[in-house]
Amino acid sequence: MPPRRNANSEEKAKDFKGTMKKLIKYLLRYKVSIMFVVLFSIGSACFSIFGPKILGRATTEISNGIIGKIMGTSNGINFTKIAQILFTLLGMYILSCLFLIIQGYIMAKVSNTLSYNLRREISNKFHLIPFKYYETRTTGEILSRVTNDVDTLSQNLSQSLTQVISSIVTLIGVTIMMLSISPVMTLVSLIVLPVGMGMIGLVVSRSQKYFNTQQEYLGHVNGEVEEMYAGHIVVKTFNGEDEAINKFDDLNDTLYRSAWKSQFLSGMMHPIMSFIGNIGYVIVSILGGYLTIQGKIEIGDILSFSQYIRNFNQPITQLAQIANLLQSTAAAAERVFEFLDEKEEDQTVENPSSIYNVKGNIEFKNVRFGYKKDKDIIHNFNAQIKEGQKIAIVGPTGAGKTTMVKLLMRFYDINDGSILIDGKDIKTFNRNELRKIFGMVLQDTWLYSGTIKDNIRYGNLDASDEKVEAAADSAYVDHFIRTLPESYNTILDEE
Repeated sequence: MPPRRNANSEEKAKDFKGTMKKLIKYLLRYKVSIMFVVLFSIGSACFSIFGPKILGRATTEISNGIIGKIMGTSNGINFTKIAQILFTLLGMYILSCLFLIIQGYIMAKVSNTLSYNLRREISNKFHLIPFKYYETRTTGEILSRVTNDVDTLSQNLSQSLTQVISSIVTLIGVTIMMLSISPVMTLVSLIVLPVGMGMIGLVVSRSQKYFNTQQEYLGHVNGEVEEMYAGHIVVKTFNGEDEAINKFDDLNDTLYRSAWKSQFLSGMMHPIMSFIGNIGYVIVSILGGYLTIQGKIEIGDILSFSQYIRNFNQPITQLAQIANLLQSTAAAAERVFEFLDEKEEDQTVENPSSIYNVKGNIEFKNVRFGYKKDKDIIHNFNAQIKEGQKIAIVGPTGAGKTTMVKLLMRFYDINDGSILIDGKDIKTFNRNELRKIFGMVLQDTWLYSGTIKDNIRYGNLDASDEKVEAAADSAYVDHFIRTLPESYNTILDEE
């Protein structure tokens, strides 16, 4: 048997750029929907950007009215004009909210369609990958690609894509609005930005490896749980509980350490940017008051600029958090694409040999094979089985008895030599047709949820009920089946 991969082996370096290129290429399938998401995100962000500027006008109008009343130069606050400003502001916020809801609806549909298609492609891939792939990985590890990795990819894309677009638009728009109020205040406010970005970059660089390890060991933990659950009777029979618990604890501890470190580092983004933002508020308050006294800006501009500072820091925080999301997204996407990029078996050949009228003369001719290319376990094997002969292959465990059958059915391809059926090399048959020639009773039983009749018919989906019953009778289980309340229609499960 081929060696199983060690679940505790260190993960290789991830190709972040290469994976993201593949993911972007994959997302281009949904380019029309994503284009609408971009448009509605831009629209929502733009309406929100103008809000503080308009609100500042209302504040200035109230301030001028009060000062005018005191100075005797006006009749007081112009509530009609303020009402017009506020209704305009309300309308813009409603449109912003509406656009946000629409783009959220479209993006949710895109992300779930992505999940649906990825799972379908993975399911199809299951039947095309060579047999050796499954013997070198745990079941839970493989299933994790379909469940955890696809879910992570879908959820992160749903969050990150819209946030990236709105954050970039907000940053650009807010910068323009801040410059329109006061270039000096804008320049001073942005001085502290490189410090914050440097701190964020340091956090992101340290958290990347923990996100990768977290995603990897999530698959290992699932694989261990699946193995122990499926074999819990064997574990109890041989008193293997302590060893199973210790192995699970080792994997779970690694998952725990990587998870809390990645989440802790990710959680540092908000307090860091809040600190930078508070420094900006202090600068705006002092410098804004000075410029107002100088008559270079109005009172309402200070309020508007303060809100823009907050709006400027928020998308930076989001982009920093998205950077962490992208790390886990890349880790999940790489595992999914790694599976989808696995080399497939050649299922068909040109001008295939026909399986009809096959007599069953089999010959192993100078067969050489090894699960590893550089390590043969079968050397120059020769055998002939004539039509109608009954052959028993006897030998100790690991001698290669099951391997011979796997080679015959092309679960593996030989390294050298040939296997012939009626004088025709098995490589000249289409794989699925070749396997129709054989009947194989596996060492491990496997039943799927369905009726007894459906399980018996699995080897020949076109078999009639009479043939199903005849097969059961020849296996001496017909009487037992008929004693069940639903007979052949009894539903089977794992019990």
